[in-house]
Amino acid sequence: MAQLNVPVMSLTRLGFFAQAVLSPSPQLRHNPATHFSFERDHARMHAYVYKSQRKQDTFVYLATRDDFSGLPAAVHTQLAPFAFVLEVALTPERRLAQADVATVREALGKHGFYLQLPKTVVLAGECDYD
Repeated sequence: MAQLNVPVMSLTRLGFFAQAVLSPSPQLRHNPATHFSFERDHARMHAYVYKSQRKQDTFVYLATRDDFSGLPAAVHTQLAPFAFVLEVALTPERRLAQADVATVREALGKHGFYLQLPKTVVLAGECDYD
């Protein structure tokens, strides 16, 4: 049986960046330290959290640092300016104080941002039960 000498694509991880490396060898050896599967890369999503300086307890999670282009203009004008708070890895095991990780990940994937509003407290005297 003939072997083809075709370049094989593998991933090498350097810090937070992945670099593509072409290997002329027909044999591919699996090295868990340098090979990252799709499942592990997909499970690791980063969010950049910003606090609204105008509205108390309101946070914006962004998929890309300092990229507010996906944020609707009306929301941006009401909440800006923003202060960077932290960068967080949104793994399925991660727990957030006021948001569900799966919901945040889905919003970041679809829209590029997630808006966390302050919790609303309704007092019994303010409700109309008619």
